[in-house]
Amino acid sequence: MFGICNLAIIPLRIEPSDKSEIVSQVLFGEHFEILEQLKQWSKIKMQYDGYEGWIDSKQLQMISEASFYQLSDEAIILNADLIEYITGPNNVLIPIPLASSVSFINHNDINISNFDFEGTKTSGEKTKENLINTAFMYLNAPYLWGGKTPFGIDCSGFTQMVYKLNGYKLLRDASQQSAQGEALSFIEESEPGDLAFFDNEEGNIIHVGIIMDDNYIIHASGKVRVDRLDHLGIFNAEINKHTHKLRVIKKII
Repeated sequence: MFGICNLAIIPLRIEPSDKSEIVSQVLFGEHFEILEQLKQWSKIKMQYDGYEGWIDSKQLQMISEASFYQLSDEAIILNADLIEYITGPNNVLIPIPLASSVSFINHNDINISNFDFEGTKTSGEKTKENLINTAFMYLNAPYLWGGKTPFGIDCSGFTQMVYKLNGYKLLRDASQQSAQGEALSFIEESEPGDLAFFDNEEGNIIHVGIIMDDNYIIHASGKVRVDRLDHLGIFNAEINKHTHKLRVIKKII
């Protein structure tokens, strides 16, 4: 079985319960495989990054296997504005966040609610230089564990969405993203748009940010913010101390 998100944002939970931890979000237009169904809950696997979790079964639209693979094979078309509106049933305006997928709207067999979208769209690979401009669209977005939108986002959701809007695929969690790309030996080798990863005392990757020019980094910590980056890690000038310990720098593009 297969499904698609026809609401603005739905929570993806680690267990089938409204009280369960939210580990990610499913944005409008993202499609997925349904792995298991309970009375109220559906366990899904996201097509884009393979991430798994539970969603409320009332918050999805079933689609055919043919539609699932058709969408999977096509170029992804995304909403490129911070917030935009689609026209839904009975001409009701529905807000959708940045990086929502509008790929399915042209498919009448999937778009059974007759959604219409006239906002700004983006698709395909952009130059690496565009990553920082995209990152600044999320500036000051509040930190939210599992979040993927300008209204709440976590560190790896931030990097994944910035790369996705530019046509490049990252996995969902910081630890997963750290296994992608080419490792660099020194900060001086990095370019704006490369990723810096940070670990805890046990050596586990727990944080990621996007490197900017002149030893700055943009990352989600409390909010999406800009801090200094040096060989030790992230230095927060507001509190005058390092907040994250640098582990590795990766070139993805």
